[in-house]
Amino acid sequence: MQIIQELPSDPGHQCVLALGNFDGVHLGHQRLLKSGLEQAAQKGVDLAVLLFEPHPLKLLFPERVLGFLTTQKEQMRLFSEIGVDRVYLVPFTKEMADTSPEGFVRDILVKLGVIHIVVGFNYSFGALGKGTAEDLQRYGQDYGFGVSVLQPQTFEGKVISSTAVRKALLNGDAVQAKKLLGRTYKLVGTVVEGERRGHDLGYPTANLRIYEELIIPKRGVYAVWAEIEGRLVHGMMNIGMKPTFHEEYALTVEIHFFDFSGDLYGMELAICCEEKIRDERKFNGFDELKGQLERDALKTKQVLEEIFGNPVQAVNAH
Repeated sequence: MQIIQELPSDPGHQCVLALGNFDGVHLGHQRLLKSGLEQAAQKGVDLAVLLFEPHPLKLLFPERVLGFLTTQKEQMRLFSEIGVDRVYLVPFTKEMADTSPEGFVRDILVKLGVIHIVVGFNYSFGALGKGTAEDLQRYGQDYGFGVSVLQPQTFEGKVISSTAVRKALLNGDAVQAKKLLGRTYKLVGTVVEGERRGHDLGYPTANLRIYEELIIPKRGVYAVWAEIEGRLVHGMMNIGMKPTFHEEYALTVEIHFFDFSGDLYGMELAICCEEKIRDERKFNGFDELKGQLERDALKTKQVLEEIFGNPVQAVNAH
């Protein structure tokens, strides 16, 4: 898959273009991209995706915490896996934010050589998001490209959306998030130095510094796994403020791996969140916490064994 970080000066190669933010590349996004692939195959051209860097909301509302569902690296991997041929990762500027809907079509989309566009029903574009999917169809008639507008995909009667995935994660419902994404949600970050309190409790942990404003699920203990040195490793993750030991403290993400020992400092890890075991709570001292950790570990192992079976096998964590 080719990643192009600027708009071409002329249309060049024709393409079918998928438009959207694609945060999470959830099942709804996947359906849209597959529709684009079908159009591209019929017309004998590439499927391309247009994205902006930084995310438009980061430029327009810099104070807002966005809570992304994928890192850019993971997003690109998913696009490639689905079959996207090209991603235009174009710088988003104030001037671009002020572009009218028709200017967006004329000065950006036409330059990409689009012959057909696929969008979701709620797609908006141009200054203040005034352009709608229906407007895009009208401009397509003027500028010579077709437009397919996909209606929402639902799961259990509810629309699949990035907002719905975020809501599930903020409620601690990793199982629901997995159903909407079509895969396990990943928290990605670098292992950094911690307080080493887990070591004293008999549950040494990897302290994770989370990347790229990824959304962090509700505080509590989760059954998780990761690929470490080519091997799938089970573990339990705690997201919280360590209320047993601190009145006020920064949020931490710590993972205890059941079947791995080694130096993880500085390593990038993608932690796959399968299921929440319990909420965060404050304990009456060291011994009570240690007893709860033993129960958490037992329950976590049971959850993961139901998903994977007893043997821990070397598999690809994608």
